[in-house]
Amino acid sequence: MARHVSRVKLKDWSRKLQGGLIPAVPVPLFANGKIHGPAQEAYVEHMAGQPLAGVAVWAHTGRGLHLGLAQREEVLRSWRSGLPRFQAVVAGAGASAAVERDPERYVAAAVRMAEEALGLGADALLVYPPTLFRDFPDRDARVVGYHQRLAELDAPLILFYLYEAAGGIGYNPAVLKALLRLPQVIGIKMATLDSVMTFQDVARQIRAEQPEKLLITGEDRFLGYSLMCGADAALIGMGAACCRMQADLLHAYREGRAEQFLDLSRRADTLAAHTFVAPMEGYIRRMLWVLVHEGVIPREASHDPWGPPLEEREFKALGPVVRDLRGPEAR
Repeated sequence: MARHVSRVKLKDWSRKLQGGLIPAVPVPLFANGKIHGPAQEAYVEHMAGQPLAGVAVWAHTGRGLHLGLAQREEVLRSWRSGLPRFQAVVAGAGASAAVERDPERYVAAAVRMAEEALGLGADALLVYPPTLFRDFPDRDARVVGYHQRLAELDAPLILFYLYEAAGGIGYNPAVLKALLRLPQVIGIKMATLDSVMTFQDVARQIRAEQPEKLLITGEDRFLGYSLMCGADAALIGMGAACCRMQADLLHAYREGRAEQFLDLSRRADTLAAHTFVAPMEGYIRRMLWVLVHEGVIPREASHDPWGPPLEEREFKALGPVVRDLRGPEAR
């Protein structure tokens, strides 16, 4: 049975993440998949100076289910040691359905990844949706049981709602209610890609049934609107670069600065329209390219061995986009 995280601890987490930007950070890699150490160090140093609530490592953007054990350790250690303590390190925890097909071993692999993250200093866990169970006849019970196993680690959990059309697994209202009732769950990241209605429906359910839980947007393609729907914070891959502009967007909304909010929403939408496009899995390389154009990492560190091939013209096209996004609020 899961132990109960204290209410004080949950309130502390709500205060820490409320209104904040938590970028899902990619890993600077050579073409052969090795971590580019100097680029990783430069990236951490750059992000430590940004107005962030924290970062999310080992998430999909950070290829957490693809990196080897030693690589994951290197990544998490670098972020934990390089960020101020007030900035949270959230770590992805899950298992790959392509690697592990046995249900028990699948859950056990997710628990091991979570234990590894906590042992390395992660503050909270972002729970990968258990896609192995998508077609199981008893999938709802298995989804709840999977999260209960992770809750037994007694660490703050962030649910990850990834819509099925986006490659995840949908949680119906009853399952969502059961998951949000777990005391270790501090909130849910919503990533529906382009299903605005799904976001709206889940947002209404949370506000009606469990308003103390954080609604965390993962909606890169409608970031501004998701805040208008009630999102409390943002955990997004787009936040991996051009951070200040997006953090300012969140603050402008919360402080009621409508004119600035609209301007920053337009900028964020422009960035998303050039990075979160088909082939969608190419967004990770594109965000690394944005970091290249920002001067944070070198071009040789902007590879994603697991992503689709992209044409050179995309890299070149991103340069003017990044330059045009610069302004008083983005500097």
